[in-house]
Amino acid sequence: MPNNNSDLSAVFHALADPTRRAILAKLALGPMTVSDLAQEHDMALPSFTQHLKVLEKCGAVHSQKSGRVRTYELTPEPLADAQSWIDQQRHLWTQRFDQLETYLETFTEPKK
Repeated sequence: MPNNNSDLSAVFHALADPTRRAILAKLALGPMTVSDLAQEHDMALPSFTQHLKVLEKCGAVHSQKSGRVRTYELTPEPLADAQSWIDQQRHLWTQRFDQLETYLETFTEPKK
């Protein structure tokens, strides 16, 4: 699980944007340079790099620079933490709906 709620909030903030989700999808294929990642997006490079900074800040990606080329790579652990939180919520709500169904069954009339 994440170290604290702010870590998890940062991951969900990063995932809230479709451009950042598209970046993560591309990085799932392997490491890529900024220019490779940016070419499919119709925005200025400084705007695009802001998306990369958000992803890097939450830990979903990391980068390394070799000369003038910066390469990004997916870091799946924070995404796994978010998935774990979602799974916990799904389990909790499934359990609550099952309890509600059981409770509501007490109000149904038996068939004659």
